[in-house]
Amino acid sequence: MNAPSNFKAATLHDVAKAAGVSLITASRALSNPGVVSEKTKARVQQAVEATGYIPNLLAGGLKSRRSLMVAAVVPALSVSQFLPTVQSLTTTLAAEGYQLILGQTAYDAEREEAVLNTMIGRQPDGLVMTGLVQSQRARDRLRRSGIPVVETWDLSDRPVDMVVGFSHLKVGSAVAGFFLSRGWQRVGIATGGDHRAMLRREGFVATLGRDVPTATVPAPSSLALGRRALAELLAQEPRLQAVSCSSDTLAHGVLVEAAARGLRVPQDLAICGFGNADFSEHMLPSITTVHVDGPEIGRLAAQLVIDRCRGNAGPQTIFDLGFRLIERQSTASAG
Repeated sequence: MNAPSNFKAATLHDVAKAAGVSLITASRALSNPGVVSEKTKARVQQAVEATGYIPNLLAGGLKSRRSLMVAAVVPALSVSQFLPTVQSLTTTLAAEGYQLILGQTAYDAEREEAVLNTMIGRQPDGLVMTGLVQSQRARDRLRRSGIPVVETWDLSDRPVDMVVGFSHLKVGSAVAGFFLSRGWQRVGIATGGDHRAMLRREGFVATLGRDVPTATVPAPSSLALGRRALAELLAQEPRLQAVSCSSDTLAHGVLVEAAARGLRVPQDLAICGFGNADFSEHMLPSITTVHVDGPEIGRLAAQLVIDRCRGNAGPQTIFDLGFRLIERQSTASAG
């Protein structure tokens, strides 16, 4: 049903009148709520509800050069390890009046560049990237745009702008060191083919001092791909003692395939994952994994964007949040 021809959308003047405040006070309550009292903010919000007013963010953006929109780019929403970061990012931004829009790259470099070009064209107040921006053209364009950029879930001494994350090379090295401490020599790697997972493999092999059997599967990982990866590894090394997996999802699949083959975990085969997914602690046996503080990555990334927008940015641009290995039942002993 079409709206009546005489329908008129509510304006900010209508809101101010309904709230009993000046036009400028109503504007401040909506665009910069921290400068007005809680009582005034509540009155203006009630007036917004009563009048059905919807702010024209485009017009406001043209005047203030702020869109109140932050873009985030993720490989895939189906990857559970990134969800706590996205949730924390959303919550922290929303508390300051910003909305988050998401783009997915599907682990594809060309799609990543296309998504970033689209985001830049919309001139968000900030852009948060999962991983490092791979395309040099996109990196150059982001720098020229002047948009605050936070790369996350990785580390670089030359970020586009700011980076919040950890070293994947060090993760791989730490897992290899853990395997060596248990005396496991016949080890393998089940890994996704994405850049960050391959960095962890590189760190693992460097610390081990030799190459190891590797099953590389497409990203994003799945339980089925984990089963396939273990089958490939056992074909390469039938006496396999331990497997390092690039995600807890792959580790879950390796665990299922091991059970299907009558292999006891950890007596016959030890398994280590990555990401500390919610389910990993509750598996039988529970999965040893590498914990990364995803929520803190999201919170800090959001705060860095907010601070930059408000002119409060500090000099630090590289934030290494580290990681920790959580030992559980899947690596309790070796056969």
